[in-house]
Amino acid sequence: MASGWSKDGAVQDQIDASLAEAVELARSRLHQGESAKQCEECGAGIPEARRKAIVGVHYCIACQAVMDQQQLLVSGYNRRGSKDSQLR
Repeated sequence: MASGWSKDGAVQDQIDASLAEAVELARSRLHQGESAKQCEECGAGIPEARRKAIVGVHYCIACQAVMDQQQLLVSGYNRRGSKDSQLR
């Protein structure tokens, strides 16, 4: 049962689109290529166990943790679901 001007299943379409977008973003952030032996940010050595566990790693654990934390701060707002985006 649709309400207003939306078609049947519009909410599910929006959920599916949001999920597909999140999956694509996650895939784009996957490491690729050969792992570095030294961190590109601070120059510290990257342990062999980390290089084997995560293919294509370029940062030490400390620098990666800082980058992950910064990414969480930036991506906390769902623009698609905001009222402002629906008014434009």
